[in-house]
Amino acid sequence: MQYTTLGPSDLEVSRICLGCMSFGDAGNGQHSWTLDEESSRAIVQQALDAGINFFDTAIVYQNGTSEEYLGRALSSMAARDDVVVATKFLPRTDEEIENGVSGQQHVRDNLDMSLRHLGMDHVDLYIYHMWDWRTPIEEIMEGFANAVAAGKTRYIGAANIAAWQLEKANAIAREHGWPQFISVQNHMNLLFREDEREMLPCAQEEGIALTPYSALASGRLSRRPGETSRRLREDSFAHGKYDAAAAMDADIIDEVRRIAEARGVTMTTVSLAWLLTKVTAPIIGATKPHHLDGAVAAVDFELSDSEIAALERPYQPHPIVGVMAQNTKENAAVAKSWERK
Repeated sequence: MQYTTLGPSDLEVSRICLGCMSFGDAGNGQHSWTLDEESSRAIVQQALDAGINFFDTAIVYQNGTSEEYLGRALSSMAARDDVVVATKFLPRTDEEIENGVSGQQHVRDNLDMSLRHLGMDHVDLYIYHMWDWRTPIEEIMEGFANAVAAGKTRYIGAANIAAWQLEKANAIAREHGWPQFISVQNHMNLLFREDEREMLPCAQEEGIALTPYSALASGRLSRRPGETSRRLREDSFAHGKYDAAAAMDADIIDEVRRIAEARGVTMTTVSLAWLLTKVTAPIIGATKPHHLDGAVAAVDFELSDSEIAALERPYQPHPIVGVMAQNTKENAAVAKSWERK
């Protein structure tokens, strides 16, 4: 495993981050395909054995049971100071707004709940899961500052955010002497490269770490056409992100397959090796041991310039999909697919 510093922090993280959206009670949340606790523990142990020390979860993943599974696994497998743990929180709910819960209190309440789930007294990185259009960003950033001052998180990050939003939030933090976002967790992979327009150069200019999710396009970049899995069949949110563009993405997937076969590696390894040339640490979900094997192999796998060009050549501009397509100012008060059930 290789390690790097997470943006302008002192956190040393593995170049692969284990995403824990695949962990949690399958009967308690958005996804039907998540792993039970015993299977989740096995994946965490495999990740630790491979040198992965960076773990990402969220309070919304299976209504907190992902955090619970991860926290219990790490408490029995690793020293707290040897791992970097990140979790995330959603925007204020209608009920909170009606009851006058401020952005500052919302940050505090959600972080306290996540810490209880994890069984920890702090996280290393606390992440704004998506822009909260109905809450002043000043309140959110002050809430983050309070959390850092209280020792409940070491650093803060953002996810599903536009470059202008990142710059606005960090400018407000600088003005007040509050902590700034050190990382961005957006949707990016060979099939969805829209962040290369603004977010990638913005992060490079500011020294901010990029830790993209959906690094394998929910499995589409790791399987040959016709191969399937339970997640590919049942992940309705992923279908909404990728199905409409499947025809124009087919040539990219075929190029991944061609290079993988020519080099004797998995499609996972090729896809992630490309992403690792652009970002700090992609977030990888795993439900089977071989998912992690291919991801770890990507860290030391080098693509040639001609292979990178071949992978990038078929890409066509894509409409914005997923969280950022749903989470707009116009739709701020509309129920979203990720809200707790």
